[in-house]
Amino acid sequence: MRDADEKPVNKAAPQAGQNVDMQHLASMLDCIGEGVFTVDADKRITFFNRAAERITGFASSEALGRPCQDVFRADVCGERCILDEVKRTKRSITERRVSVVNRNGCSLTLCVNAGALRGARGEYVGGIETFRDVSTEEDLRRRIEKSYTFQDIVSRHPGMHELFAILPDVAASKVPVLIEGESGTGKELLARALHSLSDRKDGPFVAINCGALPDTLLESELFGYRKGAFTDAKGDKPGRFDAARGGTLFLDEIGNVSAAMQVRLLRVLQEKTYEPLGSTETIQSDARIIAATNRPLAALIRAGTFRQDLYYRLSVLRLDLPPLRNRRCDIPLLVEHFRRRLNAETGKNVESIAPEVFDLLMRHDYPGNVRELENIMQHAFVICRGAVIQAAHLPLELTAARGVEQAPAPLTLKSLEKRAIQDALRDHANNRSAAARQLGIDPSSLYRKMQRYGIGPG
Repeated sequence: MRDADEKPVNKAAPQAGQNVDMQHLASMLDCIGEGVFTVDADKRITFFNRAAERITGFASSEALGRPCQDVFRADVCGERCILDEVKRTKRSITERRVSVVNRNGCSLTLCVNAGALRGARGEYVGGIETFRDVSTEEDLRRRIEKSYTFQDIVSRHPGMHELFAILPDVAASKVPVLIEGESGTGKELLARALHSLSDRKDGPFVAINCGALPDTLLESELFGYRKGAFTDAKGDKPGRFDAARGGTLFLDEIGNVSAAMQVRLLRVLQEKTYEPLGSTETIQSDARIIAATNRPLAALIRAGTFRQDLYYRLSVLRLDLPPLRNRRCDIPLLVEHFRRRLNAETGKNVESIAPEVFDLLMRHDYPGNVRELENIMQHAFVICRGAVIQAAHLPLELTAARGVEQAPAPLTLKSLEKRAIQDALRDHANNRSAAARQLGIDPSSLYRKMQRYGIGPG
């Protein structure tokens, strides 16, 4: 027995219904602000929505049936084809940035998402891409990046920009400079910037970590020695002061040197002369001195472990580098800086950072400062095999306290239809009749689709 409303099975009916449903889907995809196109297994375009027409300059009638590379002319066409990658890896691609040339010959930057289309038995039958024009955004990003970069130092923090403003004047002077800041804040980077801005830029930049060597080795490293000065001195060896002649000598971790070494350094700063170990010859110093410390020297003076007179000689000009936790606004900028640099160094094509990764990075306190953030990004690049850094690619200490979210769902026509319905409902404050008109379907069809996709009225 059949219900009164039940109709006999008609094999042609599902096909007709399917065609109507595809027409509805096409109408809805035309309402999306992102470009959408699909291709068959031979990468010939089978669907091309209105946004795709607007962005590329090609009409749908011109694009349909043509190889996608004839329409998009992207820098990834050929060996780096995104749709080939989707087919090969069986994974969707999200937020991949590519350069294309539109019909008018203008270069555009597109942000692309791509996925596979599969038949009833799960076989690959084609691909789908959505894309949006981010050329203006990319141009703005480049301008912002340029305005927030000084030499190789990246920051948008107001305090850092005040520092940038005075660096040319500091570099032009010849007096010693003291840089104070926690480990990993970029003290040597700042010292190198001062050197490259100075009239000594063509001379050598010589760095030494004063806290890493005992007194006897530090003295010979700084001032050099003569043959026979000690048992293993088989010949003369010039020191770092001599190597830095005509350039800059960077004395890192100056707060860790002994009282005896402080006396020798004070004499060099006062007299501009020094004697190599085992020699009575006085040598004229010709090196600009930049010192750095991760321990505030004023506190060391109060504790009686650092000479006040040496401090005043070193700190004629004193620069303070704030820790990264006090300038969190720099984290996104630094992440993007490291992403682009590591792409160039490793040959990878990491396009973006997942939102949950930014959330974790913004919450971290960075006891190791910028150097720690750089190490985190290097770790992520080693683990990441795709185009997007996910939370699972971060070091365990960053993710242990929180669950790692799953990767985004694959891109499909159904997901696009669901998105179109959600966007239309949002645009019309959940008025189903108005949303249905925008989508080109009747309200009853919209209601059924809302039930199918679990879209609530709120």
